[in-house]
Amino acid sequence: MSTATQTSTATAEVPHGFDRLVELVPGERAVAVRNIPATLPVFDHHFPRHPILPGVLLLESMADLAKAAAGGDPAGWRLASVRGVRWKHFVAPGDQVEITVEVTGRTQQTTDVRTTARVEGRVVAAARLLTLVSAEKPREGTA
Repeated sequence: MSTATQTSTATAEVPHGFDRLVELVPGERAVAVRNIPATLPVFDHHFPRHPILPGVLLLESMADLAKAAAGGDPAGWRLASVRGVRWKHFVAPGDQVEITVEVTGRTQQTTDVRTTARVEGRVVAAARLLTLVSAEKPREGTA
């Protein structure tokens, strides 16, 4: 592990919703772990006999980690677009999901990332491109 990674991980706060921050190099990459407890209320109805984590909740975790990887205050970023999402396997109660985010492009107002979610080393979901925009930038179609 590089000195920059050790320093960043040691001083960084674990993003909301994650149990452990494995690596954080602002502006470059981040790796974090999220445990999926059987007590999540969503499992009561999605689906009671075969509970699985809704894909949109996994995507939300990927976007939250992307905001941390983008650098600066995570609240200063918002998700603008998602492209090339692939769902490969279900995530169930008791699983531990490791999410990896790599920054692939950056301007002053936007950050592009590629992200992968794994359970026990097996890819369960991946997004080719998540685009974050600065929260200060007005939304398209607004004044």
